[in-house]
Amino acid sequence: MADLMGQCPETLCTATALQERCAVLRFLVVKKENHTRVSAIWGFEARTRLEVPLFTAGISAGFPSPADDFIDAKLDLNEFLIAHPAATFFVRVEGTSMIEASIHPGDILIVDKAVEAKPGSIVIAVIDGEFTVKRYHCVDGKCFLLAENPRFSPIEITEGMAAEVWGVVSYVIHKV
Repeated sequence: MADLMGQCPETLCTATALQERCAVLRFLVVKKENHTRVSAIWGFEARTRLEVPLFTAGISAGFPSPADDFIDAKLDLNEFLIAHPAATFFVRVEGTSMIEASIHPGDILIVDKAVEAKPGSIVIAVIDGEFTVKRYHCVDGKCFLLAENPRFSPIEITEGMAAEVWGVVSYVIHKV
């Protein structure tokens, strides 16, 4: 995990020993009123290979186009969504502070510790012992965790604040 202080605006986070801290970690996090929180964390274990049909032809989001009569390939969602299995974990979201980033209550986030957090990244951070989901930002040498909802205030990372990045959000899974 990376300490957020003193590393702005450079990259924040590289993969470390997630397996040691989160192999099969499951817990609820204390609720805080103005932030999107992590309500559960699960480690990743590729137990099965599941290939689903993949149509490589584009799908029209406007006017309908003739459908292809065949499937071009098979797609394994583990291979597609999990770039670094040993450094990947999942979290369930609570709260609405990231709603404008299409992160909704109940969504599952795929989080990769092997990806370096950079300004603009959506990260899972631990601030003074509490988990949060925010966008990392730096301006004028100051680091912030920003909500994607105007109702919530930015969190400035200051001296004396225990702040760490647990990983970078790579995908959001939610029902449409």
